[in-house]
Amino acid sequence: MSLIDFLLNLAGLLLWLNWLSIRFDPLARPAAATLAGTLRKAGRPAARRWLLAATLAALLLLRALLYYHIGSAADWSPKLHLGAIALSFRSDYFRLVFAYSGLSFAAMLGGFYLWMLLLSFLGGREAESDPFLRLAHAHLGGVARWPWLARLGLPFAVVALLWLALAPMLGWLGVVPRPGSWLLRCEQSALVGLGAYLGWKYLIAGLLALHLLHSYVYLGRSPFWSFVALAARGLLKPMRRLPLRVDRVDLAPVVGIALVFLAVGVAENGLRLSSNLSVPGLFELYQRVSR
Repeated sequence: MSLIDFLLNLAGLLLWLNWLSIRFDPLARPAAATLAGTLRKAGRPAARRWLLAATLAALLLLRALLYYHIGSAADWSPKLHLGAIALSFRSDYFRLVFAYSGLSFAAMLGGFYLWMLLLSFLGGREAESDPFLRLAHAHLGGVARWPWLARLGLPFAVVALLWLALAPMLGWLGVVPRPGSWLLRCEQSALVGLGAYLGWKYLIAGLLALHLLHSYVYLGRSPFWSFVALAARGLLKPMRRLPLRVDRVDLAPVVGIALVFLAVGVAENGLRLSSNLSVPGLFELYQRVSR
């Protein structure tokens, strides 16, 4: 069931990207003075956008019905991991699986933009010549031109505000206890916001692993491998002064991957132990505050 859930989230993400890509279509609003302006698009872009949006909404609704009918029989309780916390949803209540369907897709969508944001830090001046990094900048729009400090703080601000907005609904659904005070809600939102950065670990580790593979195994010349090398150089830039090269063997990617998972493990444990934001810990914290 978890694999099916992931694949359906991936299908939803592809529908979202197709819906979003219509505005970048050169034939959607052709200029008469260009060659594309002499071509006529089959179908209207507005109709296509409505169809894709309706398909995405139908996917989220239908999979909630699927989880509701077979989740209990399969002994499956959906869980949503948000870095600092893990939210559990009962599959025998439709309102809970419907909330999970929407929130899990939103989490995947947020993870996609979180990865695009990380890519916006890489490449430097060479980013304009790399098609993959240009694509990341296109998805971010004007955010890609923000100062680096503002971009770095954006995940924390967005996730913290979303938690503040969603915490009352999650409390009403019984997924988390209702917070006893506004200060407690602010503390929870700040720690959940810090947990958003943990979503970078898979992208960083994946890029470094691919760079390590391509460094010692010739896999041909393609824009993708140029992008991997460019991104890896940006990620390993803080370690360039360290003596991590032995003859022709560069240990920097291996050390980088190990440091990523070590730092993430320490951060996850630190957030959970210091904030008691796991679901059982939330109940204990709520009981202590409400006394």
